[in-house]
Amino acid sequence: MLDYLHSKVKEDDLAFFSAQDDFPLWSSPFGLVLLDRIRLRPKIKVLDVGFGSGFPLLELAQRLGESSTVYGIDPLKAAHARVQYKMNVLNIKNVQLVEGDASSMLFQDNTFDLIVSNLGINNFDDPQKVFIECFRVGKRGAQIALTTNPKGHMDTFYSVFAKTLRELNMADVMDDFAAHIEHRLTRDKICDYLERSGFRITETHQDSFRLRFLDGSTFLRHSLIRCGFLDDWKRLVPDQEQKKVFKKLEENLNHVSEITGELELTIPIAYIEGNK
Repeated sequence: MLDYLHSKVKEDDLAFFSAQDDFPLWSSPFGLVLLDRIRLRPKIKVLDVGFGSGFPLLELAQRLGESSTVYGIDPLKAAHARVQYKMNVLNIKNVQLVEGDASSMLFQDNTFDLIVSNLGINNFDDPQKVFIECFRVGKRGAQIALTTNPKGHMDTFYSVFAKTLRELNMADVMDDFAAHIEHRLTRDKICDYLERSGFRITETHQDSFRLRFLDGSTFLRHSLIRCGFLDDWKRLVPDQEQKKVFKKLEENLNHVSEITGELELTIPIAYIEGNK
């Protein structure tokens, strides 16, 4: 039963944001790396680009205290409503939310002492434009700190997906499949974007963590996978072929878990820091 194929995700749905704990769970390993490395100073202005469900935006605001102001920019109305609710409940007063596109921000030049983005780069249509804007709004000496899941993300899954497509003789989609994998940025590519925007790279750090599932069936039905990844995977396959492909993919993932005892996926973490 391929029930997960019929999941419909509305990114700007407040009910979705209110019920979704998996995105903070997903982003926390990356955000904790970021929080462990940035400079904490009093009386600074901070910008969180693409704050989503509010982590590490609200955590950073609390750790810095009310002598500092943390601004968050995100285009999704539901994200704003959810984070505003958290701010009200937690009585966090040193956060300002801005609805907008980070590639064209309304902030004045030389505004921020610290700019952070936790997994935000994955959602930028044009990362170069965003980083040029970050350089513009950063003060002289401003720190920028980014995290992302770079190339190598879920290698086990993608290996099984490729095997499935070959078994079903779907050579016509392999170019799109390869492009989907290649679009994920590497640490070096992100550094290149930052340097071309004017930043000087001061630190990079790589780590990883595991996502473990009983088998392929539980993996494909997990809300994080359905809401965060599945739609992109479905777009790789013609509509009329989706049931056949995902049925076989699920079987192949389950076969891997039978051999190894579980389905284990490695998620690489890249932390990149620079100064203006």
